[in-house]
Amino acid sequence: MTSSDHSAEGTAASPIRVRWFDGHSSRAREVLVAFEPGPRGPGLRLHVLDQGHAASRRFEHDEVDWPAQWTAGRAPERVTVALHAHGSLEIDQPLLWQQAQLQAGLRPGLAQRMQTRWSVLLVVLVAAVLGLVAFYRYGTPWAAAELSRHVPLQWELKLSAEALAQVDRAWLKPSQLPLERQQALQARFGELLGHLQPALKRYPAYAPRYALLFRRGIGPNAFALPGGTLVMTDELVESAARAGLSDDALLGVLAHEIGHVEHRHGTRLIVEQGVLNVGLGLALGDVSSVVALASTTLTSLAYRRQHENESDCFALALMTQASLPTAPMGELLLGLSMGGVPRANQAEPAERSGPADWLSTHPATPERAQRLKAGTRCAG
Repeated sequence: MTSSDHSAEGTAASPIRVRWFDGHSSRAREVLVAFEPGPRGPGLRLHVLDQGHAASRRFEHDEVDWPAQWTAGRAPERVTVALHAHGSLEIDQPLLWQQAQLQAGLRPGLAQRMQTRWSVLLVVLVAAVLGLVAFYRYGTPWAAAELSRHVPLQWELKLSAEALAQVDRAWLKPSQLPLERQQALQARFGELLGHLQPALKRYPAYAPRYALLFRRGIGPNAFALPGGTLVMTDELVESAARAGLSDDALLGVLAHEIGHVEHRHGTRLIVEQGVLNVGLGLALGDVSSVVALASTTLTSLAYRRQHENESDCFALALMTQASLPTAPMGELLLGLSMGGVPRANQAEPAERSGPADWLSTHPATPERAQRLKAGTRCAG
């Protein structure tokens, strides 16, 4: 056995002289404290020195409020250790006390290790950042998709009516399409809905109230609101006509927007933002920011890449079910993109290409257009 082994063993076995305030008297009692192993962690045995006979008392691990760890350079001059209903100990040798704790098997918690070891703090910070990224990327979309099953349709309808009123006041104007033209598109829209089979629905029990509205004033666009309200602009109808495309192109766009409704993308965005805010609020100790989310989210309609893919796949499946071609829709989307005008979904940003394209929240229009032109079925 080496001299260092003798030193460590002697240190661990040597009691520490401290003062004990037992809670019954204001006078401190001189005691020796020895650490003893226990089933839940080390305990303390106090040997009282100011009595004529030997007296000792054992405190189990849970009866001691163990002090936090500290580094050698930041050790306090004096430490007080509470013994719950039995007063407290006053220690003038903090480093010796801490060394005895560790040798007796007491292991500091994560919070204490973060305070005393930079490496532990760095690992925890990296893990926290990765956890937040994973929570945002995977956790919130999954939670939103599941929670949306329980959102009442009436809530969606009321919220959508309010959002549409805001958009009408800010950007939209009444349609100038001839009534006969509107009625013809309404009829084709109704026929398309007739091919909406239960197998295509993401939420089988969900029964939205579909309505097709026409507006103008924001360029060639179409968008869907939760609950079944779809809006198509005159400019989109006129763009299809100028391109020499049949109404199948417009029906493809409407099928895509029906996909947003059936997958409850708008509602999922609202719920997702709420889940994210609540999660961050709990992590940061503040949930007061979970307000005024719904109308802001709906008026932006910034669908995720996954949402657009799901709606494209839904449109392909619905158009196939209705025996309608999808190539005209692809031609329309590609023509709008190449012409420098907004595409069918108002909220889609300008496309990015190159290595950073995978960061985009929407698939590239050429990619989507080619898939739709080819009528390639996909999982979605």
